[in-house]
Amino acid sequence: MKYFYSITSLLLLAVVLSFLVGCFNAYFYPMKYSETIEKVAQEYQISASLIASVANAESGFKENAISNKGAIGIMQIMPDTAKWLAEKMHIEYSEDMLKDAEYNIQIGAFYLAYLKQIFSNQQVVLCAYNAGIGNVRQWLKDERYSADGQSLKEIPFKETKIYVNRVLKNNYYYKNKYK
Repeated sequence: MKYFYSITSLLLLAVVLSFLVGCFNAYFYPMKYSETIEKVAQEYQISASLIASVANAESGFKENAISNKGAIGIMQIMPDTAKWLAEKMHIEYSEDMLKDAEYNIQIGAFYLAYLKQIFSNQQVVLCAYNAGIGNVRQWLKDERYSADGQSLKEIPFKETKIYVNRVLKNNYYYKNKYK
C-alpha cells in the first residue's frame, strides 16, 4: 500500500510539473498571430519560427509597443525603415499602420527575408535587424569582429549580442511549434 501511495504521489507531481511547464511556455513563448506568421513565412520564404522568435524578442507580441528609440509594433520597425520597406514591397504606408499586427508582421518578415538575401549567416541577419545594415557591414570588414567577412566572431554592441541570443533561444522553442 505504501508503494502505491508513492507512485501515485510521483504521478501527481509529474502531472503538476507538466502543467506548470505548459504555463511557463505559454507565458514566455506565446503563439499569437500564428496564421499571419505562417502566411508571410511562406510568402517570403523565411522560417515562421524565426519570425515568431523576433516578434517575441522585440515586443512580446504587443501590437502597440513603441521602443525608446521609436520602433513600433510587434516586430519593432523604425518608421523610416518601414516606409522604405513598404516602397520596396509596393504597399501602402502610414506610421499608424505599423500598429496593425498583420501589417507589422508582414513588413518585419519581408525585412528579415531581405536581410537574408544580403547576409547568408542567420546571426548576422539578426544583428542587422537589431543594429542596422550599416553597422553590420562595418563589423564584417573589421578583423576584430569578423575573420571571414561573412560571419561575426564577436558582436560589438552589448544590446545586439543579448538580442541575438534571445532570438536564438526563442527559435529553439518555436522550431518545435512551427513545422
